[in-house]
Amino acid sequence: MTDLAPPTPPPTDARPMRVGFLGPHGTFTEQALLTQPDLAAAELVVFPTMADVLRATETGAVDLGFVAIENSIEGTVNVTSDTLAFDVDVLIQREVVIPIQQHLMGVAGATLADITTVSSIPHATAQARRFLFENLPAVTTQAANSTAEAAEQVALLGDPSVAAIGNELAAKLYGLDIVARDIEDHPENQTRFVAVRPHEVPAPTGHDKTSIVVGQHQDRPGSLVAILQEFAARKINLTKLESRPTKKGLGDYCFLLDLEGHVADEVVADCLKALRTKHGDVKFLGSYPSAIADGAALRLDADEAARAADTWLAGIRGRIVGLQG
Repeated sequence: MTDLAPPTPPPTDARPMRVGFLGPHGTFTEQALLTQPDLAAAELVVFPTMADVLRATETGAVDLGFVAIENSIEGTVNVTSDTLAFDVDVLIQREVVIPIQQHLMGVAGATLADITTVSSIPHATAQARRFLFENLPAVTTQAANSTAEAAEQVALLGDPSVAAIGNELAAKLYGLDIVARDIEDHPENQTRFVAVRPHEVPAPTGHDKTSIVVGQHQDRPGSLVAILQEFAARKINLTKLESRPTKKGLGDYCFLLDLEGHVADEVVADCLKALRTKHGDVKFLGSYPSAIADGAALRLDADEAARAADTWLAGIRGRIVGLQG
């Protein structure tokens, strides 16, 4: 009796995953991306702007897009939030949070006294306002599409009077000297990045976050309160609430919200259903694993506080004449 040959495995697509990110090489986006082993092993595709990354992800030019969405000093990266809210249909798959150390870098031999112009992405320049005011009060700032692009331009110019703000990776890649280290105004500076792709919602992990956009009815007083009541009634914690203009006219705003939980959770699903029913204009941006390491502990603290409040209230109500027993 002869042995049967093992079944032929089904054909697989040998093409590596393509991940788009803001370039050129050496951006903080690339630095964050490289902390994720699966993304670091992918084929990395550089784009000139974050909006280009998101559009390429929507069209399938790349399998995954990776973009900055929020900084702890400067807040939301508006081009990312607005493109996600209004221009593309992709869903957040994960978030990555990294500490941000900003460095002032120039060509070899450049000193602080030489510098008259500083180039970087506006968010990075804003994160070093105090340093620039105290050390380079007369400096001219120039906007670049990314910190790495600024570093690349400084290297190409070869002018010691022009410096860039960026990370150590960019300084190393473009052969620049670090003139001043850690110039960010706040040492706890962090930036949050998200990976996106069309259609797919990651499975719940038990430690998740959901992002949505909710339209505001201009002709209904108290519309924001009505929206927030849907979360309060279900004890759903909001981790972010921001208003953004819809681009349709002055005074026309929508709300960008991050909330704890996954759309697979019954309470979250019920809340989204109520928002959709009562407010109509709701866009789902994704449910995905939360990067906040102490999120479970925060929820436990909130639950314990709620139980303590229930006990306190029960003690007061127990004193009402006629309600005892």
